[in-house]
Formats: sequence, C-alpha cells, structure tokens
Amino acid sequence: MEATRDEPVTPAGRLFLQPHFNQIINCAIGFKEPLNTEAIKTEISDCLMVKHPRFCSLLVLDDHGREYWRRTQINLDDHIIIHHKDPGFDSDSDSYSEENIEEKINSLLADFAVSSPLSTDKPLWELHLISELKCVILRIHHSLGDGISLMSMFLASCKRLDGNNEVGFTEKNRENRGDAKKLRKRGLLEVLKIFWWTILSVIGFFGKSLWVSDTKTAVSGGDGVELWPRTAATAKFSLKDMKTVKGAIPNATINDVLFGIISSGFSKYLDIRSSHALQEGLKITGIAMVNLRKQPGLQEMSKLMEDDSRARWGNQFGMILLPIYCHTKDPDPLNYVKRAKVMIDQKKQSLEAHFSYNIGNLAMSLLGPKAITMHMVSYAGMANMQILVAKEIVPDPRFLAKCFEDGLLEMKNAAKNAVML
Repeated sequence: MEATRDEPVTPAGRLFLQPHFNQIINCAIGFKEPLNTEAIKTEISDCLMVKHPRFCSLLVLDDHGREYWRRTQINLDDHIIIHHKDPGFDSDSDSYSEENIEEKINSLLADFAVSSPLSTDKPLWELHLISELKCVILRIHHSLGDGISLMSMFLASCKRLDGNNEVGFTEKNRENRGDAKKLRKRGLLEVLKIFWWTILSVIGFFGKSLWVSDTKTAVSGGDGVELWPRTAATAKFSLKDMKTVKGAIPNATINDVLFGIISSGFSKYLDIRSSHALQEGLKITGIAMVNLRKQPGLQEMSKLMEDDSRARWGNQFGMILLPIYCHTKDPDPLNYVKRAKVMIDQKKQSLEAHFSYNIGNLAMSLLGPKAITMHMVSYAGMANMQILVAKEIVPDPRFLAKCFEDGLLEMKNAAKNAVML
C-alpha cells in the first residue's frame, strides 16, 4: 500500500470520540430472502465503502494525544461478524410474527447502544450478519461522518433494480431540494429578522444550557443517563397520512407535521404516565441536528470527496433547541402542527445551528445526553421513527410509540374533517 500522511481528525470528529460521548451509529437493514454470507462478503469487498479513506483508516494518537487517521489494509474478516443462530428461535415459524422479529432486532440495537464499543485496533466500523432475523446491522462510529455523508455513500454503492447504470444520488435526480442561490438573495427586512431570531436563539441556548431547567417529568433523565441500559421501539407512520395533515395547514412541511406528532405523543404519554395531573402547556426541551451544507438534502458522492466542495464529507451539522409544549385540553389535533410550524419557521430564520456548530464541544457538554433519542427514515411510503430510551426512565417504549402513532391518526382525521367542512 502506498504510504500516505496521517490526517488530523476534525474538531467534530474529536468530539464524538470523547469517552462521555463515544457516539456509534447502529443501522439495521432487513432482507426478504435469507442472507448469503459469501455473496455479502464479495459485494462488500468491492463496494465504495471499503475504498473510502475513513473506512480504511485507524484512529491513532501522536505524542501529544492528538487524534489522527492513518491508512491501513482492510481485513474483512475483522469487520464482518456472523452471529450464530439461536436454537430456540425460528424466524420462519408461524409462531414468530414480524413484530417478534422487530422486537429482537430492537433489543440488539439497544444493547449495541451502550455496551458494545468499537475496537480501535481496526477501522471504526463493523457489519453484523444475523441470519435468523434476515438482518444486517451496520455499526459506524460517528467520527467517520454524519447522516448526510453516510446515506449519500450508501446510495452511491447501490444498484438499480431496473438495470439502469445510473447509481446513487446525482444532481440529475435532485428534485425540489432547495435552491442555495435563493438563500443568498435576502432583503434588509429578512436580514434583520435573521439577526433578531439569532440573538433570541443564542440567549435561549445559553439560558437553557446554564440556568433554566425543564420541569421534572416522567421522561426526565439523570446523571450518567448515557450509560443506563437501553430499550427500543419503532413508531410507524404512513407518508400519505402525513401529507394529508400537511395539506390541511397552509405552507406546512413534513418536518412541521413530524414535530407536531412528537408534541402530541409526549402529551398523551405524560398525561397517562405522570404521577400527578399534567400542567397544561408544560414545556420540555428537545435537541435536533441540522445539516449545515449549502445544498440541502443528500449529496452527490463526488462532490462530498472534493476538498474545495461546499458539501464536504464529515460531520457538518449544528444543533437547535426545540421546545415541546404538552397540551391535553386542546380540542383540535391540528393545533400541534400549527404551533410547531410557527416555532420551526422562527428557527429557520436564525443562525442557531451555525452558532452551536462553532461551540460544539461546549454545547454538547452543557446540554448533555438525553434519556430519549429518536431517529426517522422514510422508505416505500412509510416513515419509521426509531425510539431509543433509558429503560429505567421509559420502561414501555412501545406504548410511547403508540402515542405518536395515535397522534398522527387523530391529525389525519381532523384534516379530512376540515376538508369536508
């Protein structure tokens, strides 16, 4: 292998390598057919992922303790881990439903989240093959890249079923993903709004981080919560239903609908699980990650790898605080989305995410880990939200997931009724 110079780990990468963060992305992929181990190994050996510099580099420290990436030779057998079949479990048996299999996968993901660090003796990724569940779990350290980088790489590694030679994500198939040029054409009033909302956001950011705490609720965490045992569940939403709700509110987005669902779901959960009556309008604070690349959405892989690109590979995201207001007496479920839209529109006019990116280490230290983490991905007309919780805080994540699902159904019915009226 040709000798290459060690590459310094970026500030964002170093942040994710800190012992009290040590963030690992665990991605489960299900298959319709049984896994063919040898075929998977063959595909992986020639895919874009193992040729990418981050996926074939060791994490090393210099004499001063500074982190660097050092290129090395990949040994696939060190990264592809085959799980032996559980003799008491048969995924093809009629007694095991899709829900049973999903629960077992979620259980594995929850265990991986807190008890299985990645070894620094090899590049920081693994692929776990679980034949009995027809599932693979890809584990990637967050220091290697963020969701935009990784999803763009995965798409670039895929082949189309229709035989079209075009693979992955390209500028040709980018549709309605924003126009960066429009963002630069701002009038004075818009600039003043950005300045105003940024000042308010920064004040709120420091206030929430240093002085103002949320009211203690049934979902509040505690010291060392990042090390507590985890459990997981999946909330499933129909994209068609989400679009129905979106269409009932002028200029709303899917993100507005999603945050309305989250507010509704937490209101339902806390109203039932709280030991005392839930205060109307109670606020709890969430943290959302925001892509900071100039061009929104997924990126063309070649652009990510260019040194002077505005859409560079890595962890290019900031954080924003999202207040969640709990309401149990509101007769109109669509009001959750309307409130969410007002708040998110204000966030879009601020530079809060850019501010938090520039003080990333301090921001993460001040805000700390949370008892509940949620991620969502949409595919084939469905949006699945993975909910990972500290089991001592939220022992029933499946019920929390149902609260979110019920929230969307109520909004959909309200949207249909509004159209009829």
